[in-house]
Amino acid sequence: MIFDLYGTLIDIHTDEERDKLWEKLADHYQSFGAAYQPFALRDRYFALVHEEERGKKGLRNDAHEAHPEIQLERVFQALFAEKGVTADTALVQQTGGLFRAYSTDYLRLYDGAKELLTALRKNGKKVWLLSNAQRMFTEYELKALDLETFFDGIYLSSDYSCKKPDSAFFRILLDEQRIDPKTAVMVGNDGACDIEGAKKVGLSTVYIHSNLSPREPFPKAEYILPEMNLKKLERILLG
Repeated sequence: MIFDLYGTLIDIHTDEERDKLWEKLADHYQSFGAAYQPFALRDRYFALVHEEERGKKGLRNDAHEAHPEIQLERVFQALFAEKGVTADTALVQQTGGLFRAYSTDYLRLYDGAKELLTALRKNGKKVWLLSNAQRMFTEYELKALDLETFFDGIYLSSDYSCKKPDSAFFRILLDEQRIDPKTAVMVGNDGACDIEGAKKVGLSTVYIHSNLSPREPFPKAEYILPEMNLKKLERILLG
């Protein structure tokens, strides 16, 4: 059982454009000797992100995924370096945590997420996470929601410089864990990234339409849930 995370198990809303975020982040950088005006910091941040993304593959950069293919640590560190400040790993992680906290409106599990994963594990299923995500954000969020122990392994795109729907990202998991695609299913809320990407490597698929699903026609999956219902998903996966 291979799961997407945001929009499938976790509901989240972020906004990287809000003024308060950049005011707080500018204060943070200033406190360590890196002087920025809030809007100048915002513009430079997005410029560095675009530089990091240059030449990368991927259909989307959804805000809740926070530019998943790159490593945002490099961006936060570069913002210090451009002002002559050397930032160690702890400071970069602290900065990323502040950024995520002030850009997030809410973070919560969909109803029944833990019950679903518990039932799968109880029935002897291996459960993997394959997510377009930044480790510096997602690792903390999984712990905050007490979700990280439910998976046999966690694969995040920022660690591998590729993301769904790139077949390479799927194959990293399949090859490392010696998973026969004929014995596995991908569950996700994104028709292009989760479903079409999984089908290209021979996985069965279950599409679940959530509030974070892109506006697109339902994909051609083996099962389609037109609305978020993890109890029904449990019955499908164990049926």
